[in-house]
Amino acid sequence: MVNKVYKDAKSALEGFAFDGMTVMSGGFGLCGIPENLIIALRDTGVNGITVISNNCGVDSWGLGLLLETKQIKKMISSYVGENKEFARQYLSGELELEFNPQGTLAERCRAGGAGIAGFYTKTGVGTLVADGKETKVFNGETYVLETGLVADLSIVKAWKGDKEGNLIFRKTARNFNPMMATAGKKCVAEVEILVEAGELDPDAIHTPGIYVDRIVQATFEKRIEQRTVRKRENA
Repeated sequence: MVNKVYKDAKSALEGFAFDGMTVMSGGFGLCGIPENLIIALRDTGVNGITVISNNCGVDSWGLGLLLETKQIKKMISSYVGENKEFARQYLSGELELEFNPQGTLAERCRAGGAGIAGFYTKTGVGTLVADGKETKVFNGETYVLETGLVADLSIVKAWKGDKEGNLIFRKTARNFNPMMATAGKKCVAEVEILVEAGELDPDAIHTPGIYVDRIVQATFEKRIEQRTVRKRENA
């Protein structure tokens, strides 16, 4: 059996990072992001990265760390409104951006992992999203053709995994992580809890280990993206 367990995020990325690569990064907001692998990717110093992710973290955390070092050339994203540096780089022409409706982005990743070259969707028809794309009419309704996405490397974060790479995600962290894990030519996962093979309930596994090349157990800060509090009534 191939040993998939690595001692840390840095060693788990060895040989997988190169200039001009395309990276899928799982998570939603700051929930379920592979924060340790993002830091390790930054520390490799690779440049010209195309990142496929729902968003680009926040200033100074998550994928925002790669923006600070200007290692990202292009973002394929759905939502980018929490990052001032992202806006600055995009508006100044330093950063390329391909916007996707959120469901379309998720399906493009799922399609890539399933070997589906493209699919038709009604989302975006008649808007800028459909500009330059093929459209087709089905049952009197117009649909736009979207292509599946495949990355050189997928980095994902799971709640629990075993030494064969089987993964279980918790709640919001299941957004994007499972489908991105299948759509990378290589996949590295970081987990909160790592157990022996056979300890996970097979019916509870979200991503089979066949898709995961390397796995690392890590600790997490779990930062809050936006903290909103109510004033005390007696304050």
